[in-house]
Formats: sequence, structure tokens, C-alpha cells
Amino acid sequence: MMVEKIPRIGVAVIIIKDGKVLLGKRKNSHGSGTWCFPGGHLEFNEELENCVRRENLEETGINIKNIRFGSLTNDLFKEEGRHYVTLFFVADYDSGDVRVMEPEKCDEWKWFDVDKLPNNLFLPIQNLLKTGFNLLNEPTSTPNTYSRRTK
Repeated sequence: MMVEKIPRIGVAVIIIKDGKVLLGKRKNSHGSGTWCFPGGHLEFNEELENCVRRENLEETGINIKNIRFGSLTNDLFKEEGRHYVTLFFVADYDSGDVRVMEPEKCDEWKWFDVDKLPNNLFLPIQNLLKTGFNLLNEPTSTPNTYSRRTK
């Protein structure tokens, strides 16, 4: 049976705590060894905010609040033959201790200063940063428009 080649929808949440963002080191999947935000796939008939909350809790064990839309990227993983549209949300840390809840998918979670991010970032984050998106979701002079982010 032939697999239909269609883009998938990825969801990522940029969690902010004390001016830092949470990143996890991926393993056993595309982008293995790179750092990414908590996230995953949007399920059929799932509300976006519910997806953000579910994926975050499944992966980190912490609670988040003030969820808001951040941006989106068009991510072509050519070597792996994958195509994602990634929806980025921003949220504030609420409570709990960060834990590796899915050790088969993530080596560790760490808080990073936005000006001291690791070099080996997951492709969707690389694409997001190329747009000038402010990870702390503070207003910038860069317009927050779809056309700006897809160039």
C-alpha cells in the first residue's frame, strides 16, 4: 500500500519561565539529537489549545497558562521525506517540576536564555528564528504575518 504524501500538522509550545524557554533533546525520530520545544501532532478533531496542553503534559509533566498563538512555519525534512506545518504557541510556566515523561523520545529538558540557545536546534525552530520571531513573545518591529514567515 502506498503512503499518501501530505503535510502533517505539528504543534509546539514555547514555555517561558523567568525569561528562559524550555527545550528538550530529541531522540529516536526525525531531528534526533536536536533541541526542540515540547509538542507533537495535532490529532483529528482536537482543539488547538487542548493539543498544546496535552502534548506539554505528556512530555514535561508541568502545567502551563496564558496560552497564545505565536507563529507558524513550513518545514521540509527532505532527507526524511517529511513535510510539516508547525504551529507555534507561547505559554507561561505555571507549576510543577520538569521531568522526562517520554524517555524513548527525549533525553533531557533544560531551560535556556533566549540569547544562549544551543546550536543544534530542530528544523522548525531554525525556520521560526529566521523570521525574526521573538521567543519571549514581546512586541518587535518585525511584522507578525503569515507571508513574512513563509519566505
